[in-house]
Amino acid sequence: MRAPVLAAVLCFLATFASPGRAEPPAHRDDLDAPTRERVAEILRPPAGFTEPERFENLPGGATTVRDKRVNADIFSHPSSNLDFEGRQRFQIGNGLFRKDWVSAPSSTQASDGLGPLFNARSCQGCHLKDGRGTVPDGDEPAVSLFLRLSVPPRSDDERAQLERGERAVIPEPTYGGQLQNFAVAGLPAEGRMTIRWRERRVELAGDEVVSLRVPEYGIADFGYGPPRDDLMVSPRLASPMPGLGLLAAIHEADILVNADRGNDPDGVSGKPAWTRAPDGRRVLGRFGWKAGQPGIANQAAHAFAGDMGLSTPLLPDHHGDCTPAQSRCRELPHGANDGAEEVPAELLEFVAFYSSNLAVPARRDVDDPQVLAGKRIFHEARCNSCHVPKYVTRRDAAQPEHRFQLIWPYTDLLLHDMGEDLADHRPEGLADGREWRTPPLWGVGLAQTVNPRASFLHDGRARSLLEAILWHGGEAQAARDRVVRMTPQQRADLIRFLESL
Repeated sequence: MRAPVLAAVLCFLATFASPGRAEPPAHRDDLDAPTRERVAEILRPPAGFTEPERFENLPGGATTVRDKRVNADIFSHPSSNLDFEGRQRFQIGNGLFRKDWVSAPSSTQASDGLGPLFNARSCQGCHLKDGRGTVPDGDEPAVSLFLRLSVPPRSDDERAQLERGERAVIPEPTYGGQLQNFAVAGLPAEGRMTIRWRERRVELAGDEVVSLRVPEYGIADFGYGPPRDDLMVSPRLASPMPGLGLLAAIHEADILVNADRGNDPDGVSGKPAWTRAPDGRRVLGRFGWKAGQPGIANQAAHAFAGDMGLSTPLLPDHHGDCTPAQSRCRELPHGANDGAEEVPAELLEFVAFYSSNLAVPARRDVDDPQVLAGKRIFHEARCNSCHVPKYVTRRDAAQPEHRFQLIWPYTDLLLHDMGEDLADHRPEGLADGREWRTPPLWGVGLAQTVNPRASFLHDGRARSLLEAILWHGGEAQAARDRVVRMTPQQRADLIRFLESL
């Protein structure tokens, strides 16, 4: 990449990445002392649960979608406080997010370059209506659920790359970092993900029984020979999109204050997912199931490369995840024109802006007695230890609309040991094979309004919110066991609260 282009891309990326430092600040350096005290008072846990907290109905602050009909498009609205120019940029990004890409060569040169190996033809193909992906049913091809691939390091150089943070994983030598189950005409796909399910009964207090579905993942029809015998796989379901820009605007100090809690009665101890920005800075990862990406543009660039085989200034290989062992794949034509990437910096910026400004919907029924009772139970069960309810975003956030907003995402953005049942046994960056980032809960009650087939957890195994709770283990085991011991009415109240988010 030419130096001026690289400099421009890194400058652009900084707009959407969290500010990075050699050492994180001990407190919020964007606020003076009196304002820090005022924010601390706002963020205190509620003293009671007989009425909603102030502004609780606006989880995205001034960006929240209000006065909109709640339907399948509820996740696809722009931040309410965007100006006219911002809404224009949002709509351009929306068009790019929904665009179907085609293979090269093509007469539509602005849309070619798909693959040669890929999982989806568009961003919207995975993030259905900007919400969760769908677990394939039977022989249905997988699109928004895919397998990440890697192998353990075998050389001192590979081990050193992982230790220095230059790589998060070592890709499988033949199949790379992700199994692509589609390919352009004339090229074999890498393989086909298989899922076998079995049911597990869980007995709850009050003579209730819930059946969990336990997945077993495999790969059939390898297109390029057998992989290494120490292949590690991890299923990943596309995540909902609203609120990403606000998560990027949470101050590091407010995330790190919840890390390494050695005296927690349940053994909860969140771990920061430090990673490297493209310019080499050590920054806090906060996006993706393992918090491996520091910014929204990084996340988008990796999706373009891994999911669709499209090059960007951040990941400029025009053949995506094609490895040197897949020689035919790397010989096929690509969609780069005049030395530019298939998704040049301007288009990547539009997609990052769109992704940063998908608004969180307003809460429903915040003053309903059952919702308030469920909120009390949520706190008493100590679910809020990881699903931290609220933050006030940075006063110096990159985008004015995201500055100094009281938000309610219900996440600490940290890694936690979630137990053996949810383990993928595949380390990624600083996350080990049992650790996952706490996912935000805002909008979770509308997941199946947006996508009737939406399901929960990193691979969509949980068909309901109660199933998702019952899969919790490790640091969340004590909270999960409290839910098991609740009366049926208490569990119903808890789920009613979650459905209001």
